[in-house]
Amino acid sequence: MKVKDMMHKGVACVSPDTAIDAVAKKMRELDVGAIPVASDGKLVGMITDRDITIRCVADDETMSKIKAKDVMTAGVVYCRDNQDVEDAVRIMEGKQIRRLPVLDEAMQMVGMVSLGDVSHALPRDITGEVAKAVSAHHP
Repeated sequence: MKVKDMMHKGVACVSPDTAIDAVAKKMRELDVGAIPVASDGKLVGMITDRDITIRCVADDETMSKIKAKDVMTAGVVYCRDNQDVEDAVRIMEGKQIRRLPVLDEAMQMVGMVSLGDVSHALPRDITGEVAKAVSAHHP
């Protein structure tokens, strides 16, 4: 099975200059915990609900003044839509990540693979291994 057969298609992105309060509202509206950050159609970062909590709320920052580029994680790990699902799983396990952006040949965002997608697409024993690996404490 290929990643494109398992991923969520049509992922919403924000620009690096999007205010964090707008990012949080978009997360609520879409019922997601992570949103890719794109500039000129290219993936440049990722913002999670945890990033907002740890890098903004915990520091008592004014949410409307902080931009996505101020809290996003740069150097985003991703997979390609034509890769085998097993490759995506290895990336998720190796990097201990629960959500993996999917890019096409032109390096454009075309989807997202989550731990939930893996659990629906793969046998239970593999799903359990992936969940255990991505849930382990980071070193």
